[in-house]
Amino acid sequence: MGQKSEYEFYERIKDWNFDEFQIVSEKINNWDMYDILKDVTNEESRILDLGTGGGEKVLECFPSNVKEIIATDFSSAMIETANQNLRKSNRKNITFRLMDNLKMNLPVNYFDVVVARNTVTNPVQIYKSLKPGGYLIIRGVDMYDCHELKRIFGKGQAYHDKKPISIIDYEAVLDAGFEDVELVPLHEREYFKDKNSLYQFLLKVPIIDDFSEEERDHKEYYQKGIDMDKLEKYIVRNTYKQGIRLLRRYYGITARKG
Repeated sequence: MGQKSEYEFYERIKDWNFDEFQIVSEKINNWDMYDILKDVTNEESRILDLGTGGGEKVLECFPSNVKEIIATDFSSAMIETANQNLRKSNRKNITFRLMDNLKMNLPVNYFDVVVARNTVTNPVQIYKSLKPGGYLIIRGVDMYDCHELKRIFGKGQAYHDKKPISIIDYEAVLDAGFEDVELVPLHEREYFKDKNSLYQFLLKVPIIDDFSEEERDHKEYYQKGIDMDKLEKYIVRNTYKQGIRLLRRYYGITARKG
């Protein structure tokens, strides 16, 4: 995906987070990156979080008893929001820093764990930043995410790709020299309370924006509006007592530096 347009997108949405949509999620399998993170860290651990956004997940879900957490994002507006959120908390071991994931300027052999959520990565650079025996944990959005919705619109994130982003990332992690590499498909159901909630969500999350993950294209892909007739067609077919359902397809990768 194009970094310039992605940067501009996140600059515009710096003051929102997923909580505002009141999404009800049901996990179909039990892989949880935060459980894994807790299992592989202790009081002496140093953690790097890539693509932290507004820092909400770091503040809410990362272990509080570790030695140091450095959380980065390439959007200055997002880092500003993250620092505002940090000031409201009592956390003293977290630093938010502006950084491009693909041009990491961090110490070599420094971190015990690197976490990346829904963001581009360079496994070679991550490998260098990890201590021997350190862990990489990735959670991403795969090409069949919200597939019925994408079919109705005839477009979407990775919709026309031939190779799933999960496989692209998996192979890149293997090629970087990591050991004990595991790729796990993740399925979830997400329910939205009404049409407006889903509409606002789709404006802010690039699910039906037409771009290629496989080719890392540089199109100005973020949309300004949504075809409401097509959205209504999807809603009619996917409304349940819990709300309007999206079927999400994620993936998890765990790996270790030898």
